[in-house]
Amino acid sequence: MKKALLLGTTGIAVALAMLAFGFVAGSPQVAKAGTTQPVQTVADTKIDRTEIEGIIRDYLLKNPEVLLEVQDALEAKQKEEQRIAHLGVIKDAKDQIFNSAFDGVVGNPNGKVTIVEFYDYNCGFCKRAIEDMRALTKTDPDLRFVLKEFPILGPDSQKASFVSMAFHLMMPEKYGEFHNALLGGQGRATEATAIKIALSLGADEATLREKMKDPSIPEAFSKTYDLANKLSITGTPSYVVGNEVVFGALGQQVLAEKIEAAKAAL
Repeated sequence: MKKALLLGTTGIAVALAMLAFGFVAGSPQVAKAGTTQPVQTVADTKIDRTEIEGIIRDYLLKNPEVLLEVQDALEAKQKEEQRIAHLGVIKDAKDQIFNSAFDGVVGNPNGKVTIVEFYDYNCGFCKRAIEDMRALTKTDPDLRFVLKEFPILGPDSQKASFVSMAFHLMMPEKYGEFHNALLGGQGRATEATAIKIALSLGADEATLREKMKDPSIPEAFSKTYDLANKLSITGTPSYVVGNEVVFGALGQQVLAEKIEAAKAAL
């Protein structure tokens, strides 16, 4: 954060310097009254760079809050631009986000409002956030909770998700149980642990392993990665609630507030 702030304030200082140079170079010098001397600009004379830099430096040292104000304004502008960009992505990719056939659904499948979670089975924050999902779907009968697999934490996560996707294609009615067991379990999620859970829920191992070879599974992952990139999602958990992208495990209360806001916008 300090590095980002330093880079930002350095850029601001440079911008101020450029502005000062431009202002001084473009400022006309008024001719003396009663003379016929042509108007001469500072651009016609040599600019004392050191003097101008000293003025800027003294001003910033005396008013350092200016840098923070400009930095805050820049961050607010970038955040708003990102929000507007996300609105466009959500509008254009609505079905892919909220209604992908490869995503598991818990809660009310016909709920009035949908929250989509991008998660990784080996994400510690996702493991803790599973309690938020359980509580929200339990207390809100109108909530449709979509589980979008986004394995980004290495080969184990990817292999576990292949099993998960295959199980979902085979036994969608038990996917919620599978998800809770794998994400809520202790230890690292792997292909072996995922298969063990799938078999405990009644899956046939040979059929499951054959289904894991379905080419539509890696295609679905590719589409999810592309979608996440467009939504600026780089970590898990991340959520889409209504027309808003929410980053990080912010807790049940914050998510509940986002859900209520999405309902109000319907």
